[in-house]
Amino acid sequence: MKKLISILLLSLYLVSTTEIYQLLKMPFLIEHYIEHKELNSEMSLAAFLKIHYYHPVKDSDYDKDQRLPFVSHVSLLSVAFTLITPLDFHFNEKIYNPTEVKKTFYKSVLYNKEILNSIWEPPKFHQF
Repeated sequence: MKKLISILLLSLYLVSTTEIYQLLKMPFLIEHYIEHKELNSEMSLAAFLKIHYYHPVKDSDYDKDQRLPFVSHVSLLSVAFTLITPLDFHFNEKIYNPTEVKKTFYKSVLYNKEILNSIWEPPKFHQF
């Protein structure tokens, strides 16, 4: 049952996010080939594919030709975003000089010796 659900979900994902949905149009390709075959009995499959894919022509059945698989494409996953406000950079007159920076990390607010040392203490057991 898990395998069936996995296959179903994977199939739904692939059909909705890739061009694999075009394979669902294959019956229409076969039907359209049969129509062309009835009009010209000497037409081969290669000639049919060349007419519709290699050198497509706007003819009387152009609307049917556009419904063939892999003729028209849709951008399935597209992401668009806009910036609401322009990004501005402002520079102060003060220039950063790395030699002026004091190395006082151990006195920093971020550094707490008691907390860091307590990490390495063995666990304490309380007796009741």
